[in-house]
Amino acid sequence: MTTRPRRTLVVVRHATAESFAATDHDRPLTTRGTQQAADLGVWLHENGLLPDAAIVSTARRTRESWQGLARAAGVEIEPLIDGAVYSGGMDSVLECVRTVDAAAGTVLVLGHNPTVASLVLDLDDGRGDPDLLVEASGGFPPSSAAVLTVTGSWVDLEPGGATLTALRIAR
Repeated sequence: MTTRPRRTLVVVRHATAESFAATDHDRPLTTRGTQQAADLGVWLHENGLLPDAAIVSTARRTRESWQGLARAAGVEIEPLIDGAVYSGGMDSVLECVRTVDAAAGTVLVLGHNPTVASLVLDLDDGRGDPDLLVEASGGFPPSSAAVLTVTGSWVDLEPGGATLTALRIAR
């Protein structure tokens, strides 16, 4: 009997950003957001969730969130910066995940709401702790993270193809 490799997908909403900038795309993190990103990086490190690959929106607030969490977690990979994570919906982000190298065991997606919350809820297969799903449905504030276990390949990932196994809801 062949066992299928287990993969981990960590879906993250960017940390708290300034309300205004010249464009929405240019909004930087607040001082609080910078600290949130670092705290998230520490949490990822402490929970063994260091990514082998990362997909990050082109928006300034997501790139700054990545820099802060990567520094705090000790992650030294270069993320894929992709406009589809900024301007696309859940299907676009899922398509980005499907392009990740098959050897990656843990992938982190860092994006925006409502897309990241929808991605988490749509990927969950309902086999995990129902309380986690209820909590995830209650909102996905800045700097929150969902951890999903994926059985199978990245290229074949579909809605209902993962199990929500952990949440870090930032308050």
